[in-house]
Amino acid sequence: MRKNVLGTLLAVLAAVLALVVVRPAGQAAAAAAPVRIMPLGDSITGSPGCWRALLWNRLQNTGYTNIDMVGTLGPQGCSVPYDGDNEGHGGALVTAVADQNQLPGWLSATRPDIVVMHFGTNDVWSNRSPDVILAAYSKLVDQMRASNPAMRILVAQIIPMNPSSCPECAQRVVDLNARIPGWAAGRTTAQSPITVVDQWTGFNDATDTGDGVHPNDNGILKMSDRWYPALAAALDGTTPSQPPTSTPPTSTPPTSTPPGQSGCTATYKQVGSWQGGFQGEVSVANSGTSAITGWTVTLTLPDGEQITQLWNGTLSTSGSTATVRNVSWNGALAAGASATFGFLASTGGTATAPVVGCSAS
Repeated sequence: MRKNVLGTLLAVLAAVLALVVVRPAGQAAAAAAPVRIMPLGDSITGSPGCWRALLWNRLQNTGYTNIDMVGTLGPQGCSVPYDGDNEGHGGALVTAVADQNQLPGWLSATRPDIVVMHFGTNDVWSNRSPDVILAAYSKLVDQMRASNPAMRILVAQIIPMNPSSCPECAQRVVDLNARIPGWAAGRTTAQSPITVVDQWTGFNDATDTGDGVHPNDNGILKMSDRWYPALAAALDGTTPSQPPTSTPPTSTPPTSTPPGQSGCTATYKQVGSWQGGFQGEVSVANSGTSAITGWTVTLTLPDGEQITQLWNGTLSTSGSTATVRNVSWNGALAAGASATFGFLASTGGTATAPVVGCSAS
């Protein structure tokens, strides 16, 4: 009798141990949280920033599947499915983001583990000095570490720029990039390393951009290729080998286009203003039921207003009418998809919204 009782107890104990040892391992693998990655910057990152689409797909295809791109901004129209959340704010200056303390709110909303930052192009365009730009970098790094003491930070030596309106910009980029490695060496820590990613070398503003600033199809491929090894290294040791049980969200419209009518809707908003000028942004949406291959937006400006700088579009003017056409990477929009372009303008008085029209092709 006593032997039977002892045998029963041993059997129960073995079953309990099996549950304790085996079950949690399976549960932990299933519950592993994805690594959250925030792409941070300006229109080169977010409007549409299709290097992010190429990078996300390459990571997925090479086993880095348990990742989540995060940001308070959604994706724009790239040609492949991808997780498009980001903090690429068209027209943004890193110095303004730092001065206005915008980053803490974005960090609080998205809680990234890794930040991938290409930032400073508009500051160079606005003739901010390397000292001022790097001081802004330092403030953003402090805010990142306040959000997550173990934040891994990838900072780009930014791509070349040579817009027709700024012949001095090419050298200003060289001057900034030359300072970034030394700045990073002084700010990196074992707990929160800063990795410098050279996006400048091998990038040709004449053949890899459409306007001397924003990357074209060649450019986004080069940017993706440069980000990949640094981001993969940051992920190594943190990404589970087992893929997640759910598929990461995709934001690109379906590859097959339903039959129907194409359409175009343009929506204007004023982003900011100052004495003698303002910044505007236009969202172009395919409001029809079939894909479009290009779009054209007209802006009828009030007397005294003139566009002085524009990104993510090709500008022509005739009198008070400004015509903006898509560039190579943001013209094809499936039904419901959208693209955004931005501009700076001068004004002799209070900024007044232009009359906006849109046509699709």
